[in-house]
Amino acid sequence: MAKKVTMQKIADHLGVSKFVVSKSLSGKGGVNETTRERVIQAASQLGYFTQKNAYVQNVKRTSPAAGSDRNKQSVLVLMPNIRSQTQDSLYWGKIVDGIALALDQVGLGMVIVSEHRADNFINILNPNGLLGLVGVGQISTSLLLEVHRIGLPMVLIDHEDPLIPSDTVFANNIDSMTRLSNHLMGIGHTLFHFIGNIRYSRSFRDRWIGFRSALEENDMKTPAGDDEMLVLEGMEDGTFRDDFRLWMAKRKKAKTLPSALVCANDSTALIVCEVLREEGIAIPADISVTGFDNIEDAMRGIPPLTTVHVPKEAMGRAAVEKLLNRIQNPSAPLEKILISADIVHRDSVAGPRK
Repeated sequence: MAKKVTMQKIADHLGVSKFVVSKSLSGKGGVNETTRERVIQAASQLGYFTQKNAYVQNVKRTSPAAGSDRNKQSVLVLMPNIRSQTQDSLYWGKIVDGIALALDQVGLGMVIVSEHRADNFINILNPNGLLGLVGVGQISTSLLLEVHRIGLPMVLIDHEDPLIPSDTVFANNIDSMTRLSNHLMGIGHTLFHFIGNIRYSRSFRDRWIGFRSALEENDMKTPAGDDEMLVLEGMEDGTFRDDFRLWMAKRKKAKTLPSALVCANDSTALIVCEVLREEGIAIPADISVTGFDNIEDAMRGIPPLTTVHVPKEAMGRAAVEKLLNRIQNPSAPLEKILISADIVHRDSVAGPRK
């Protein structure tokens, strides 16, 4: 039988005091951020967070009594106001719509919190009356640690934390991007390039993996790991366009333009299309362009954008269903739910120029 992972064991592992470990895991001050992160990482690696009832919960929650009015219960939707993660987003907003509809169907309320600092989050969070949490998009480990400390059941959408265990919901990014890339190969394309910062989000990285896998399976050359188009800055506000324009100018001068640009999402693809038009490059006659997500603006692009439809509302509904199941079955194995996504064929793709 495995020995229990205690705070003392974590302290011994790191060569720090038990007091430092306790402070770090409780979310209290007095420990610098670097040490706190080391403690969280060590605790995760040693299996501390996965132990049943192992985590000290400093905040007491009042469980709803049997037969109580569920209308007085709410689910916390945590969507830190970072990058473009807002309720008005054509992507994230649709996910929140799905969450709201699913909660309304079972008579539950929703409280949206956009705080991204852990210390402020602690002050505004009142666990009583909250059944659980649905996290939307990128969320810091420190925030998730506070949720875990409280003992609030949680499900994350489009994000997973390597240190804090939870149920997650994703679109099937890898398989969908592989299918899209195979489609481009099927109509004759052999010169590809992926556009998007693969460090920006888990979804972007998974889409890159799907793209790369398709090339490898067809014995085609993949871009090098130091490719500047894989680490583009300014993805959230579109300021990457200047770097992309310079890159395109270099490729055009060297006569190494790709015949297809596979973009990490629709917002990126729409900006790529704008730059190509400004540079006198025809879409799709000269270069085909694809997106991902199928936001509403994708079909209004010039030309309308071939993309992958991510069922955003369905992801929100699936997260609520998983959360309610988790509340009823707290000891069940954690799950990663993948929602199928389909290719939407529009006018931004054609066979390569002969």
